[in-house]
Formats: sequence, C-alpha cells, structure tokens
Amino acid sequence: MSTGGPRRVTDRHISEGKENVKKKRLLTGITLTIAAALAFAGLAPLPAQQGKGASGPLITVLNPAIESKMVDRIPLSPRLDTLEGKTIYLVDISWGGPEAAYSVFEEIQSWFAQNIPSAKIIIKRKAGMYTQDDPALWKEIAKNGNAALVGISG
Repeated sequence: MSTGGPRRVTDRHISEGKENVKKKRLLTGITLTIAAALAFAGLAPLPAQQGKGASGPLITVLNPAIESKMVDRIPLSPRLDTLEGKTIYLVDISWGGPEAAYSVFEEIQSWFAQNIPSAKIIIKRKAGMYTQDDPALWKEIAKNGNAALVGISG
C-alpha cells in the first residue's frame, strides 16, 4: 500500500519513459510523412458516400504542388576583379522604414573611405515601397555604377 510519499524513480522507469518518447516521435514522423506524401501526390481521401448516413458537406482538398513552369533563371553578374576605382551603389529598398538602412550604409561608406578610398560609394533610396519597381534607379546604376548592394539592414 502506498503511503503517499515520494516515489522512487528507478533506471527502469527512466528507460521506459525514454522509449515511450521515442515511439511517439517515430509515430508522429511516420504520420506526417504519409500525409505529406499524399498531399504531394495530389491524392485526397475518398469522398463521403451520398445517401444514407451522409452527414455534413463534402470538402475539397487542394494539391499544393506547383503546376506551372518556373521562371527562367538569370545568372548573376560576374564578380569584379577589384573594387579600386569602382562606383558602388548601396540601395535601401525602404523595407524597414525611412531610416532603417541608412546608418548601416553610412558605416559601409565610412569603411570604404578608410580602406578603399578610390571606390566611390553612392547611397540611394529606392522610390516607392520595397515591392515596387524603380526602373529609373536601375537605369542609373546600370549607366553609372560598377556594382550595387541592394537590400535592407538596420
């Protein structure tokens, strides 16, 4: 009969607990793998039988696999041999607000002034939201620049 005091935990109890955790993880992994395979294959459960015993509306399950052709990839521009004497644009895409990247870009500009003073660093803010295009800026960079760092920071 138990006295209500603390239970003694033995090595056997610990190993049984670890085995139970391993079994649960394995079962969860197998279940998720099967569900993902069915979803990827576009298979859905069989529709419920209409008529006797039918309860509730049928649902449609969509296949998340991509049906359309992926866009053609454009290779990256070749790397510059040197940054000496080059014009490098630092472009803030305005993702984090009007001042999110400028302090970091100014630090980069300061580093270049100390370490590669012949490099010309131009900090620009892209027009519009980060999701909008800015053809005038891209044209300016293509005409006047040798490289561009486009992105966010801060």
